[in-house]
Amino acid sequence: MNRRMFLAASTSLGAALMTGHSGALGQGASAFPARPVWDSWKSAFLRSDGRVVDTLQQQASHSEGQGYGMLAATMFDDEAAFRQMFRWTEQQLAVRPDALLAWRWLPEQANPVPDRNNASDGDLFYAWALVRGAARFNDRSLLNRAAEIAQALAASCMKPMPGASDKLVFLPAAFGFEHDTHLSVNPSYYMPLAMRDLAAATGVTALAACAQHGEVLLNDIAMNGLVPDWVDISAQGIGASETLSQNTGYEAMRVPLFLIWSGLQQHMAVRRMASVYERTSQPGLGVPTVVEPLSGVVLESSTEPGYQALAGLVICTSQRSLGALIPPFSADQAYYPATLQLFSMFAANEAMPECVPL
Repeated sequence: MNRRMFLAASTSLGAALMTGHSGALGQGASAFPARPVWDSWKSAFLRSDGRVVDTLQQQASHSEGQGYGMLAATMFDDEAAFRQMFRWTEQQLAVRPDALLAWRWLPEQANPVPDRNNASDGDLFYAWALVRGAARFNDRSLLNRAAEIAQALAASCMKPMPGASDKLVFLPAAFGFEHDTHLSVNPSYYMPLAMRDLAAATGVTALAACAQHGEVLLNDIAMNGLVPDWVDISAQGIGASETLSQNTGYEAMRVPLFLIWSGLQQHMAVRRMASVYERTSQPGLGVPTVVEPLSGVVLESSTEPGYQALAGLVICTSQRSLGALIPPFSADQAYYPATLQLFSMFAANEAMPECVPL
């Protein structure tokens, strides 16, 4: 798949998503030049019943993965896969008394959903996929479900920031992260583009406000170093998490990806991570996956193509070069890096077309 084919496809796809015309790709899904990439991802991680499987996490399925998969299906004009994932998710994870999803489903268990708490990023991506699916597949009924989720997120997962009650904080779940003295926050749960799109489609304006406040929060964190996986927010300010990962690891690596995708390429959090990738990345060697946020010391690295793709996108964005060093897609990697590789391609197409691989 070369740059010209991918750019041509992304132009048609972008027009379809903006106008709601599902026929914008001409002859349907088979016309999309990158379809083999999607078919490879589906073969590796999507079961025939619509369940997205994280092979390294007890073969579990998560609301996040279902949302990620459905979003990708809209990008590749695959209504059948979208519907399969939607049906499975509604049947297996929509078990809470509110409109949110249980965060995890475990196979071969008497009770496959032992914990009915939600994961707000999973709900966000699921609702965003429904919004894009409504336009892509000309089915406005999907917006009703997206609106229910948006309203529930605003009611249960957005709280006033300690010490700044006019600002909203996006909590990771409805329960478990609001403490007497502080809030526990996962910075990678902020996806500004998804939040703004969902707000515009549903009228739940709190999502757009929370996105704006989140961009400022991420900038404040990045002023002192890399954005870590978790932070605690109290009336005294932002501090390292007392109980969760303080490193910039497998969760926080999504922060620059989501900011770039949201059109915030010059955000401080992107520039911070770019400096690490530029300093450490060399052809044929692993890229950092876990970094100490203040010193920048690399604690873990990986040669998985998905992590290399993410690094390539961030470096290209920082250097404003032509063509990111994104390796060819491979499903011969774990679900998470494979999905990050897809998302790096989507972000390049939608927000940084000059970074589409040459």
